[in-house]
Amino acid sequence: MRPFRYSPLPANVVFGFGTVAALREEVERLGCKRALVVTTAEQSALGDLAKTHLGPAFAGLFAQATMHTPVEVSERALGYAREVKADCVVGLGGGSTTGLAKALALRTDMPQVVVPTTYAGSEATPILGETAGGQKTTQRSMKVLPETIIYDVDLTMSLPKRLSAVSGMNAIAHAVEGLYAKELDPVIALLAQDGIRALVKALPVINDRPDDREARSDALYGAWACGAVLGAVGMALHHKLCHVLGGSFNLPHAETHAIVLPHVAAYNRRYAPDALARVAAALGAADAAAGLYDLNRRLGIPLALKEIGMPEDGIDKAVAAAVASPYWNPGPVEAEPLRRLLRNAYEGQAPEGFA
Repeated sequence: MRPFRYSPLPANVVFGFGTVAALREEVERLGCKRALVVTTAEQSALGDLAKTHLGPAFAGLFAQATMHTPVEVSERALGYAREVKADCVVGLGGGSTTGLAKALALRTDMPQVVVPTTYAGSEATPILGETAGGQKTTQRSMKVLPETIIYDVDLTMSLPKRLSAVSGMNAIAHAVEGLYAKELDPVIALLAQDGIRALVKALPVINDRPDDREARSDALYGAWACGAVLGAVGMALHHKLCHVLGGSFNLPHAETHAIVLPHVAAYNRRYAPDALARVAAALGAADAAAGLYDLNRRLGIPLALKEIGMPEDGIDKAVAAAVASPYWNPGPVEAEPLRRLLRNAYEGQAPEGFA
């Protein structure tokens, strides 16, 4: 056993069916009385649900959360939070909502209660990515880790198959990178593999039978497990590329992760064979990269970046940005193999080997 350090994150997790009913109790447990609820315009009806459960602790609703957490949106939300004299924030929705809740916590140090409705897993991390001027930057701070996460399986039952699939693959990406992170410890390794297994088991069932409650529960558990992995360890090449692509070309976050993941697994296979062997085992596949690509295809997820709006001339721009400011990675981040990786992902080709 190699030496390691294990530092569990101090987040309170409430998991089950109908658990959103605990919203007021959790807000009050944090010593708060005026909760600002944030969500997206598309999910603004969730504001009524939150209002019902919060009762007199409901201070107001800001339904303008936006993908990639633009700084200007966060500043508008901050102004509204001050206007309604909020003393905590409740995020109800997917990754965009969680990002906004974290951005407010960073600026105000208000406690957060996050109620995820997708399988993104970002609610379990002390990581915030924000976009300004066409560039997405990330930071790690315990100020943005939600104090409480309420996982209510009932709120995911109506999540469309497409969103279920891509957000689930986004969560799997957290665990894949976690397995070759330099901070990996035995507990996180087990959690990563179990999270991948749970999602690999659940997502095809949800794709065929969206109302399967057991599969929905397994997927939400897998999302938490994979998010907790990312929260405990550092990010590597996969997340760097996705942050560059999302911030530079405003590509949909979860789809970008799903498409890029098999190609990064192929890129890193040579440098992290044991980690990618664990991923393959969790997938039930002979090879991690091929297994991830096949899972995308099985779930009907787009296989090519060009299908989700990436311009072909963006490949060189993305390569330059990734090489100029790389995240730690088990192998070197070099321009030419990276260009091949992105070309394959752009065209939707099966992931190739990198000798």
